[in-house]
Amino acid sequence: MYVLILGANSDIAQALARKFAQAERAHLILASRDLELLAKQARDLEIRFQIKARPLYFDATDFPSHAGFYDSLDLKPDVVILAFGYQGDQKRAQEDFGEAHRIISVNFVGAVSILEIIAHDFEVRGHGCIIGISSVAGERGRQSNYLYGAAKGALSLYLGGLRNRLHPRGVRVLTVLPGFVATKMTEHLDLPEKLLATPEEVAEDVYRAFTRGKEKVYTKGRWKWIMWIIKAIPEKLFKRLKL
Repeated sequence: MYVLILGANSDIAQALARKFAQAERAHLILASRDLELLAKQARDLEIRFQIKARPLYFDATDFPSHAGFYDSLDLKPDVVILAFGYQGDQKRAQEDFGEAHRIISVNFVGAVSILEIIAHDFEVRGHGCIIGISSVAGERGRQSNYLYGAAKGALSLYLGGLRNRLHPRGVRVLTVLPGFVATKMTEHLDLPEKLLATPEEVAEDVYRAFTRGKEKVYTKGRWKWIMWIIKAIPEKLFKRLKL
């Protein structure tokens, strides 16, 4: 099995790389912008799990480079994990469209750009699985992060459409909806510990969903019910909440 991880330097991506290397003995293609860090990660995975791991440069927002990046892969992947993302600064984005544009470009436009290329390949081959890391933030708009949430909500909708398109060709699409995760991206936030997952817990949930053929997974699982309650709150009441 060959697994391509896009955004491989993120904490969740690193945990998923270890999980697939350990459980599947998967050979890994690690793609991100920091090649030095990727190379260290690749060496560690190869030594620890006796698999092949190849670091490659990939920029989610360099859209014209995406086709060439995928074409350069000697062996096309069986599984693609979309793990890149950018939380951004909501308050700054409200005044600076450059920040808003970056949030949308990284979390949604970049994903569409590379996944359309991969989806075409999988469709032709009649084989493959796409695992997209979205977020519960995309389930309902909140004042504290509605630009990030809007981009992730668009990503979730996109993944659902992709799943519908690719199913007849035997290609799977798994949408991952993490809640709060202890990562570099969230370390500055004051988050409730009972709802906070580690990257390793997310990786376990994702891998379990992958092996069971699931189409959507919340992680931690309790977020499914939390979001059910949040989505059920009437708009007249919800708009008065400080969330």
